[in-house]
Amino acid sequence: MIERVKNRLRKRSGKNRIKQRLIIFSVLVALLLLLALFSEKLCPYDPAQQNFAIALEPPGPAHLFGTDRYGRDMLSRVLVGAHISIFSALILVAVITAAGSLIGVAAGYAGGKLDAVVMRISDICLAFPGLIFALAIAAVLNGGVENAVIALAAVSWPKYARLSRSQTLAVKQSDYIQAARLAGNTPVQMILRHILPNIMGQILVTAMLDIGTMMMEIAALSFLGLGAKPPTAEWGSMMSEGRSMLQTYPWVVLTPGIGIFISVALFNLLGDTLRDYMDPRNRRETVKNS
Repeated sequence: MIERVKNRLRKRSGKNRIKQRLIIFSVLVALLLLLALFSEKLCPYDPAQQNFAIALEPPGPAHLFGTDRYGRDMLSRVLVGAHISIFSALILVAVITAAGSLIGVAAGYAGGKLDAVVMRISDICLAFPGLIFALAIAAVLNGGVENAVIALAAVSWPKYARLSRSQTLAVKQSDYIQAARLAGNTPVQMILRHILPNIMGQILVTAMLDIGTMMMEIAALSFLGLGAKPPTAEWGSMMSEGRSMLQTYPWVVLTPGIGIFISVALFNLLGDTLRDYMDPRNRRETVKNS
């Protein structure tokens, strides 16, 4: 009896810790998004203003992150770069999550030829290394942030299609789905009312964990010259501009790199915590204790 009480208290304290972590990381990510949203108003200087008299000035009271080779304030450029880098990744993840999930659910629910065609197309996309495939598409589209997002979207949707298809196949034969079908629901109603709400948890967790990955891949395309073009203040492009000065003027490369590191870490921590919170075992324990 005592051991049972101890186990129950241990599980409850574990769930409380997960909730606390979820709240903390949600607040930190919300602050990061607010910082990126209002970055232009927070800039101490014009991020595009050049002043060769203070070129490559080290970090100090006047310029907290130093200046680049053109005398532009690095703090201002990092703040503006946050807006482009973070929201480009968010838009990319939203597009591939919505498109891939709808395609996968439709294929899993309909089955037959549609399912076979969608799965073969996804197999072709997954047969190539994702970033290499995106590099080829971005090169054909001639670069730019928008084209980098399109290139990554073209190669990233199959993961969500396969995930949503497998989840749809798992719930399609459930009793409540059969009851809804007998009640006269159309296929569209079945998908929107009964299938999507029951599989969105896993998809949302995957999307949250994918934000950091997409942010790094956008930065990688920009670093290689196939994403944002100078003088656009984007973190990957900024690191590419200063890569030759890493040993002599390291702040030119390290400041946007630290921005990428902090952003990716926060989104990954939030995704991991959300996955732990939505674990079916924790949800069952919550139902038992309520």
